Amino acid sequence: MGVREATLKETEHGFVCKSDGWFVVNAREVRWYESEGWGKFSNFGGDTLFDQLGFGITVLGAGQPLSMYHWESDEEDFLILSGTATLIIEGEERSLQQWDFVHCPRYAEHTIVGGPCVVLGVGARERHTEIGPDGRRRGREGESAYTVNETAIRYGAGIDPGTPQDEVYARFPPRDPVRYGGWLD
Repeated sequence: MGVREATLKETEHGFVCKSDGWFVVNAREVRWYESEGWGKFSNFGGDTLFDQLGFGITVLGAGQPLSMYHWESDEEDFLILSGTATLIIEGEERSLQQWDFVHCPRYAEHTIVGGPCVVLGVGARERHTEIGPDGRRRGREGESAYTVNETAIRYGAGIDPGTPQDEVYARFPPRDPVRYGGWLD
């Protein structure tokens, strides 16, 4: 039995995947999201979530964080496609440049801050989306996904002590859907 082709729908913001199945789409033609201070992002998947891998491309301006400092219960990997960035991992800073590859094993605390840059990100979803019997995402027993780190705070990519997990991104406006604007060229 063959796998069907997914349905792609053209919207005012670009193509959006509307069903499961295989598909081919160009990064310049899919829907993107942007938020002031948080860069531009596309997950290529539109309205469907990839079951096994999270996959995205992010365009960061100087000083813009890819995410707030956090750990994941699954692996994540990043490839700097262009530009420069700063990796903050386990409290340490590392300079990144074009073609640098970053591997984050499970539970490695990390984020990337643009210098500016374009980042390709891939993350496993085996445990990432598991929900425990208490209704919470599984991970380290009794710990949260976003952690306090002075280096990350200094770069504007960290949370202050006592920040509730559901308020980690409150300082950023919501990501709005947008049509591709030439930022990969």
